[in-house]
Amino acid sequence: MRLTNLFTKTSKTSPADEVSKNAQLLIRAGYIYKEMAGVYAYLPLGLLVLENIKKIVREEMNAIGGQELIMTALQSKDTWEMTDRWDDKKVDIWFKSKLKNDTEVGFGWSHEEPISLMMKGYVNSYRDLPVSVYQLQTKLRNELRAKSGIMRGREFVMKDLYSYARSAEELQSIYEQVTDAYMRVFERLGLGDSTFFTFASGGSFTQFSHEFQTLCDTGEDTIYLHRERKIAINEEVMTDEVLNQLQLNRDELEQVKSAEVGNIFNFGTKKSEQLSLYYKDEKGENQPVYLGSYGIGITRVMGVIVEKLSDDKGLLWPESIAPAKVYLARLGLSEDVVKKADEIYATLQERGISVIYDDRDERPGTKLSDSELLGIPYRVVVSDRLLQDSTYEITERKTGQTNILTHDQLLAKLS
Repeated sequence: MRLTNLFTKTSKTSPADEVSKNAQLLIRAGYIYKEMAGVYAYLPLGLLVLENIKKIVREEMNAIGGQELIMTALQSKDTWEMTDRWDDKKVDIWFKSKLKNDTEVGFGWSHEEPISLMMKGYVNSYRDLPVSVYQLQTKLRNELRAKSGIMRGREFVMKDLYSYARSAEELQSIYEQVTDAYMRVFERLGLGDSTFFTFASGGSFTQFSHEFQTLCDTGEDTIYLHRERKIAINEEVMTDEVLNQLQLNRDELEQVKSAEVGNIFNFGTKKSEQLSLYYKDEKGENQPVYLGSYGIGITRVMGVIVEKLSDDKGLLWPESIAPAKVYLARLGLSEDVVKKADEIYATLQERGISVIYDDRDERPGTKLSDSELLGIPYRVVVSDRLLQDSTYEITERKTGQTNILTHDQLLAKLS
């Protein structure tokens, strides 16, 4: 990608009405555009990051047998009335509207009910189970406050997976598979060392649900962390009874701020019974299906990564999700520099190494500062000075370490 072909531009200043670090940096770097409070458009570079996050999540969900689909954003009032979650007093984040014929509809904030109702058409026998389905979809939630940038939006992208099982034991097995898959996801996203399996409220369905909380000073949650056991308790369920049950002592726990990046929920059979989702067992008798629900906030994770990994120079993407691996900065406009920069750009692309090529007619200082703001893992510089020795300057964004390499050394390093 040549920067002269990219319509977005960087900015030295943050929007006056944006208080969150993640949104400030992402807007300045041209990754997102703010439509209104809690609503952001994802521009070309931002979309590349999102798609890389989705790719990792997809791979891990597919590895445990998940089947991808996509449901509708418009949802039926009748479906949600079956579980008593249409009422605004029960769920206060609905966006609702009416069709031309006055039929009430809602805009999807979650999909347990619609997907489970759909599954009634495909789950009949015990032979049809277990099955897990997931989607990567935009959700809409009428949040009262949206002040944390893309970490808490009114419109956001979420991965939600739903598992359907024949027994509590079968559901627990899937639950544990998803738990392991989630930890692999966060490890691949660069958050593994700071993300913890956290006990939280299970609401009316079970004693606990489980969250995946990432340590983050700007997070909205407070958790009590046991680092050795790599588990935590959300402040909302922190009682002596829970501590005893989990065999934890208060003096072993560390109070920290965190941001929720995922959650998993065991609904048991209650929701299936509300929706009449049954299967016939080996004896031909109807049995309720056991339902699990598992979410990862795709755009939220992107915001958390910015909050945690950025520095005073700008963004700092893990290589696994960066919009490109290399930022190629051409310093100077001489014929030799242009030719050499064009050649290495073509070579890197031929080798499957993604590159953002800064071919703009800008000052060297602007190009170098923009490379840091954009957060690309490696910056490669081509200049008249370096050409004298047939070398390139490469700087690692994460460490700031700079080396002078020959052509072959550069390709070996980046490959």
